[in-house]
Amino acid sequence: MKIRIMVLMIAAAYLNVSNAQQLNIIPAPYAETKGNGTYHLAKNISIVNNGASAELVNEIGNELRQATAKEVRIGGKAGAIVLSIIKEETIGKEGYFLEVNEKGIQVKANTNAGLFYGWQTVKQLLPAAIYSNKNNGSFDWVLPYVKIMDKPRFGWRGLMLDVSRHFFSKADVKVFIDDMARYKYNRFHWHLTDDQGWRIEIKSLPKLTEVGAWRAERKGKWMNTTTPSVTEPTTYGGFYTQEDIKEIVAYAKSKFIEVIPEIDIPGHSLAMLAAYPQLSTTPHYPYQVNVGEEFMDWEGINGHATAKIDNALDPSNELVYQYLDQVFGEIALLFPFEYIHMGGDENAKNNWEKSANVQALMKKEGLKNQNEVQSYFIRRVQKIINNKGKKMIGWDEILEGGLSGDAAVMSWRGIEGGINAAKQGHKVVMSPNGYNYLDFYQGEITAEGTVYAGLRMKKTYSFDPIPEGIDSNLILGNQGNQWTEQLQTMRNVQYMTWPRALAIAETSWSPKSKKNWPNFVEKVEGQFEKLAAANVKYAVSMYDPIVTTHLNTKGELIVNMEGEIDGLKIYFSMDDSMPDHFSGEYTKPFVVPEDVSVLRVISYRNNKPLGKMLSIPMESLKKRATKVL
Repeated sequence: MKIRIMVLMIAAAYLNVSNAQQLNIIPAPYAETKGNGTYHLAKNISIVNNGASAELVNEIGNELRQATAKEVRIGGKAGAIVLSIIKEETIGKEGYFLEVNEKGIQVKANTNAGLFYGWQTVKQLLPAAIYSNKNNGSFDWVLPYVKIMDKPRFGWRGLMLDVSRHFFSKADVKVFIDDMARYKYNRFHWHLTDDQGWRIEIKSLPKLTEVGAWRAERKGKWMNTTTPSVTEPTTYGGFYTQEDIKEIVAYAKSKFIEVIPEIDIPGHSLAMLAAYPQLSTTPHYPYQVNVGEEFMDWEGINGHATAKIDNALDPSNELVYQYLDQVFGEIALLFPFEYIHMGGDENAKNNWEKSANVQALMKKEGLKNQNEVQSYFIRRVQKIINNKGKKMIGWDEILEGGLSGDAAVMSWRGIEGGINAAKQGHKVVMSPNGYNYLDFYQGEITAEGTVYAGLRMKKTYSFDPIPEGIDSNLILGNQGNQWTEQLQTMRNVQYMTWPRALAIAETSWSPKSKKNWPNFVEKVEGQFEKLAAANVKYAVSMYDPIVTTHLNTKGELIVNMEGEIDGLKIYFSMDDSMPDHFSGEYTKPFVVPEDVSVLRVISYRNNKPLGKMLSIPMESLKKRATKVL
């Protein structure tokens, strides 16, 4: 209670609610107030180091030199920028105090991580050019007087990048980490293996990358591909050497980001089986690394997915566990973080059901069904991971059949898996697909293409990672996932990640009471200039109206449009013309005549167009009509 009172007193000192003005800071600080005045960086900048690491201070100095072209001196007892390590338990390991006044910029924290996060806030207060690699020597580097006390809500603030479906270079991965760091993310979940590629060098099992890292090349839309012949060259792909891994882990660590490697097993293992087919229940099948063609029946029998090609490891084969011991043994030495992710999702069990060896295992171990077989596999994998000095985390399917020990659960199929895991005493990371899957299209489907589902930023922002009635101490945090079936370049990854990842960042860091959608939208718009300065490709889909349709009792098609954000005017045309603010303005639902072939829509604010010109075919309008009123 004393600590809570102290926190409130400190927050009160930093926050005057009646006078506070919104600052364009994402994620929103715990407490802040904007003062009356501005501070201009001097021609010669002096940084005083009171206990911070030399690496962090030098990095800050280099950033200032590069962006401002000013002289930056590090050292001395007096300076315009002061970085101080203090002892104040109320802000924890990652919190910080920031004050900008007539004396300059003062950042205080208990750790270098806190100083780093405080500096990210300083950069958001500076002009957007601070993020540019260009020389901006003639720029007026000004920032407002502020007083901020800040600390994160959750210790796990994560983003996942899938590098199996499409390989991303070492430089690409560093760009992804840079983008995370600006918004105080601290967990990089690296999805390194799947059916479409094995991306990490395992020296004791060289075929994993010699064979599993490469596949036949295909272009165009995912799942619209032809199955390669066994003689087709496998030239598309790549992998990270162990030296690459060490470099990226160290790079992330310099941004105070921990890296969580994922080896996705027992399903999603076609790349591994292409290298070592003897690890499957169908070892004589001519395995190839999947190029994107469909090989799963997701409806299947009795509601269970059925694999047309066996993509699962054989839980009855001791060689599987021997190889996994080698894999996790090498991985444990490369990744210092306490958790290793073992996947465990979407494992079709139809080939296990047909296997005589699996049936014998069930009889020997007293396993009643295939869920218990999977649980047997997961317990053995957990023992391997624990023996390497690590903890195991997996997708929520690892709960099926029972879960033991200190295993953590990443809840992706909604929040139910996380709730069940927490009730059993397991730690949980929330990453529900209905809120946090960044590969889902984010605006009008005809403008962005079909994926699995749509997800608007407003819904992402609405998520609360702590379910009602659940012990908050068991919720490690919140994570967004970027799957890359449809994404072949880092520019496309950025477009699908930002700005929705800003919503996940604020949910993960800021107090629940600080979340406010209209204010957040204003801040996002303020971040667009900063993202552009950092050469980040971002989407403006929040300006796209949400277009829905239904049929009335006469069978006529009725169109309804609403904005995701307030303050927009929506204009449209149905005569093949390009609408602008002199066209028809949407004010209420209307009937679409039968002779219309395309509805074109655009959003305006203050007589200026925003977002994309949407051209929605009549076929799509009819397809989305689900109600008859």
